[in-house]
Amino acid sequence: MGLSELLSTYGQDYLTALLTTWWMTAVTFAFVMVLSIAITVMRVSPLRPLRVVGDFYVQVFRNIPGVALLIIIVYALPNLRLVLDYTTCVIVTVILMGSAFGSENFMSGINTIGVGQIEAARSLGMTFGQIIWKIVIPQALRSAVLPMTNLLIAVMLSTSLGSQVPMSPDELTGIVSYINTRSTGGILAFLIAAIGYAGTAAVIAFIGNRLDKKVRILR
Repeated sequence: MGLSELLSTYGQDYLTALLTTWWMTAVTFAFVMVLSIAITVMRVSPLRPLRVVGDFYVQVFRNIPGVALLIIIVYALPNLRLVLDYTTCVIVTVILMGSAFGSENFMSGINTIGVGQIEAARSLGMTFGQIIWKIVIPQALRSAVLPMTNLLIAVMLSTSLGSQVPMSPDELTGIVSYINTRSTGGILAFLIAAIGYAGTAAVIAFIGNRLDKKVRILR
């Protein structure tokens, strides 16, 4: 099947798959950001049990392959009487993995904050919560723009886990599987999907670089 025939036959399916990938990426990354901040706060908490839980979370979900985690969520959760649709399973999988790496990015940003700032805040009588939300998190966010940009691209690529389950509608990799089970799309079917991923990643990187230049903390 040639390129023109492939696009004329499955062009609308590719467009739907691309929009699905974008939607999944946006929703997933929003939750990744929130959970990453929460886990990071736990890891720098003065309470040791919270630090242990935060570090344990990162070590577990940073080191489990995405496919293995997806299989656990899809097939193990129903035994706990928690049944999720396939799209939600993929999103939850990527959130769990992405937030572990996101926490590491934020920890790197926190490590760039001078100890003197924290000591000065304590001398002013600020509580741990005030120090975190008024001093630490704002600076960590600014320092982590580029790492989080890379994480956003990784989240977008990780939505391809949807090809491992019967999602509806399919994302970009899933639609390639759909096409190749019904006709001979060959390498061109993968190439079109790859262009969608690469184009999206290029736009994300461009925006991330521009944002980093505006908010970067010069030291």
